[in-house]
Amino acid sequence: MSAAGVTLGPVGTPADTGPVVGRVGLVSVHTSPLDQPGMGDGGGLNVYVLQVARRLAARGVAVDVFTRRTDYLQPEIVQIGERLLIHRIVAGPEVPLDKAELPNHLSTFVLNMLDRRVDVDILHAHYWLSGWVARRVADRWEVPYVQTFHTLAILKNAALAPGDEPEPPLRLSAERRIAHEADKVVGLTCGEARLLHRSFGLSGADIAVVPAGVDLDLFKPGDETQRSSDPLLLFVGRLQPLKGPDVAIRTLAAVRQQVPDARLVVVGGVSGTGEGRSGPTQLRHLADAVGVGDAVEFLPACPQEELVDLYRAAHVVVVPSRSETFGLVALEAQACGTPVVAADVGGLHYLVGAGGRLVPGHDPADHAAAVVELLLDPQSHREASEEAVRAARGASWERTVDRLLGVYRGVLQNRSRYASAG
Repeated sequence: MSAAGVTLGPVGTPADTGPVVGRVGLVSVHTSPLDQPGMGDGGGLNVYVLQVARRLAARGVAVDVFTRRTDYLQPEIVQIGERLLIHRIVAGPEVPLDKAELPNHLSTFVLNMLDRRVDVDILHAHYWLSGWVARRVADRWEVPYVQTFHTLAILKNAALAPGDEPEPPLRLSAERRIAHEADKVVGLTCGEARLLHRSFGLSGADIAVVPAGVDLDLFKPGDETQRSSDPLLLFVGRLQPLKGPDVAIRTLAAVRQQVPDARLVVVGGVSGTGEGRSGPTQLRHLADAVGVGDAVEFLPACPQEELVDLYRAAHVVVVPSRSETFGLVALEAQACGTPVVAADVGGLHYLVGAGGRLVPGHDPADHAAAVVELLLDPQSHREASEEAVRAARGASWERTVDRLLGVYRGVLQNRSRYASAG
């Protein structure tokens, strides 16, 4: 794969050779892998960190996850599995904080994490706040660090929802520096790798592409009797303008002009800029205003074990995000055999193929046309469902961990070579 004449890093092939990876530190400052996805700052990043941690531990790798303590009653260290520890680091008030407040407490996080010294072989930071911490701790612990951004400020600023404030210059400059100082930057898609190359000037040697996965033991097709008797659309995600829940509701209104009995279930909690703008109250008002108030149901964010039943019940999952680095919801839905209608942005461009429909832009009429086709044409729906399952089968978390271990071994091997040369 190349961009602008530069060959980008490999789409992580498993590596069984190289240094043994005995212990890995995962840094997730702003949200714990134990937090509920779809609420507050919880989302795909939480799922990613937890799934990777569990699977690394199952392979005999000790895993330490470092996250901020948000309640003084929380134990500082909790073991959630064999060889898997969660370290809650005190950094600022021991209460949930808005992400915008966290940069003020990162130095404290670094100091307290240094006091919690663990003999890891490598650190893997998730999100830019964690990268800011990891690059300092890695230097003191004399270990390499790998960075996964999950979302980039430059991408979010290019696709702001109406009324959203752009990401601050602090984050923009921090991401650039983190990217250049990390031993390796792990992108989730080839598109993200190209963006890292164009925006930060990273070479192919600096980047590895390792797609996220899906739990194929949990997310798999159910019996057709589980499908709703009424045409059902499903939206899953944090209720903030970036995720487009307003587009989902307006899409339903347009769909009902041709499919009058169509309904929409919205699953998620208010988050970030959604407070006072796209929470359940505001979205209910919008649904009433466009004439579909009686056809929209709101459910709180729920565990993945419950979410799978909703995917199976839906006829179409709508993902009208204005920006999406990867799009885990789309992958989970497809694994369940439910076609996805998604905005053609970011990682969704790579995830949603014949298993759904990609829609340029965010015009509800365009999204509705794609939904109506799948609802009214049983053959198109069946073919999309089969393709969705087929595509998802190649995206297991085990494959993700195979590739991550290859990245870790390569980084450790390079460090060893540099040390020998020095």
